[in-house]
This record gives sequence, C-alpha cells and structure tokens, in this order.
Amino acid sequence: MFGLEGRVAVVTGGASGIGRAIAEMFAAHGARIHIVDLNEDLSESVAEVIRGLGGSANVYGCDVSDQQSVERAFAKIMAEEPIDTLVNSAGIPHVGKLENTSEEDLDRIYRVNVKGTFHCMRACIEPMKQNRRGVILNLASIAGSAGLPDRFAYSMSKGAVVAMTYSVARDYLAYNIRCNCISPARVRTPFVESFVRQHYAGRESEILENLNRSQPIGRMGDPCEVAAMALFLCSNQAGFVTGGDYPIDGGFLSLR
Repeated sequence: MFGLEGRVAVVTGGASGIGRAIAEMFAAHGARIHIVDLNEDLSESVAEVIRGLGGSANVYGCDVSDQQSVERAFAKIMAEEPIDTLVNSAGIPHVGKLENTSEEDLDRIYRVNVKGTFHCMRACIEPMKQNRRGVILNLASIAGSAGLPDRFAYSMSKGAVVAMTYSVARDYLAYNIRCNCISPARVRTPFVESFVRQHYAGRESEILENLNRSQPIGRMGDPCEVAAMALFLCSNQAGFVTGGDYPIDGGFLSLR
C-alpha cells in the first residue's frame, strides 16, 4: 500500500527535518524526488543518501520567498518531467508576542512561510491543470488553529497556509487536483535541538524533557511520523481526501 511508483515529487525544504524525512520516505516508496531548498550542500547530502539506497533524487538551490528563483527551479524540473506531487515543507520559525514582533520579523515570516507556499503552488498549478491530475500537500502547524504563547507571527503564517489549502482544494476539484495540509505539534527536528543547545547550554536534557512533557502523549513527534502521514495523503489510497487540515499532535488540540 501507499506506493508512489512513477510519481514525480517536489519537496521544498527537503534538506533537513520534516522535509528530509518526507523526501526519503517518498523515495523509498518509489517516487522520483526533486529537492528544492536554499541549502544546496545539505540537500545534496540527502540526495546522495536516497541514491545510495537505489532511489532517484535531484537538487535545486532555491529561495522560495523569491518568485523568480522558484520559477527557475520549477522550470528546470518540468523540462525533465511533469510534476504530479508538490510538498511545501520549507518554512522558518519565529518566537515572539505582538509587542516584540517587529515589522521586519513579520515580513520575513510572511515572505517564506506564506509567499513561499504561494510561489511554489502557483509554479506548478497550470501544468497540473493541463495534465488533469496532481497532489499538493502543505505543511502548516497546530499554531495556525490554536493559541500558542509567543508565536504571533508564526501562527499568522501557518493560519494562512491552512486557508490557502482550503481555497486551492476548492478551486481545482474539477481538474483532479487534491490539496491538503498537515498541522504538526512540536516535532524533534535538528532545528529544535540546535535551538536548545544555543539558548540552554548545559541544560539540554532538562529542556528537551520539558518539551516532551508539554505534549499530552508525553513526547515530541518524530519527523518520520509526519512523513508517514504525508505518504498516505499523497498516495492513491487517499484519492477521496482533499481540502483537509490534518493535525499530528500527540493529542495537543483535543487532550491538553
């Protein structure tokens, strides 16, 4: 089940964290992977792992906040083969309340998390319409639908991702294009670990345990768990699934 043989998947933010887990899992299930990320060196290391396991992976350096950069990267991919699956995983975090979020902070988050998702969907929607098939999966967050402390700008951006998902799902039903999003709670990614090391030197174990306890299930999520949900939502077995926002949150929304 959940095979992706013959599928062509673009994964933005595929160099690390959830994006990397998705790229590797999709490749393991037969998809040909195109990693779109600002960090080409790290992306190439992921691609080498995929190729070493017999998969197919290419890398495209791209700033998703820059429309021209996105258009160049997607044009290169589509010159080789049509894109039938897009996973928008590229994103950046921000910590802060309303009063300590500057206009520059807000603009930076908006450019990457909102416009980046917009740019990538827009780059592939016409070819998907022409082919009358496609799957788009956006990475949102429970911050888009729950009140989280110190996440003003980030919550704004992820709420926008959820709203864009609903709109695209509605507008392209007639073209056999499905669009969904996943909303994770806290996931133990390299970013989380580096943030803890940087800001809580000497207290890493304590802080990571506090983060685990903040989830009702008693631990943070693993990127591979998010990737498994992504695999299902992008597979043919989810052919009846569109226009949904799917939390993967260890019970955070319903049990806290």
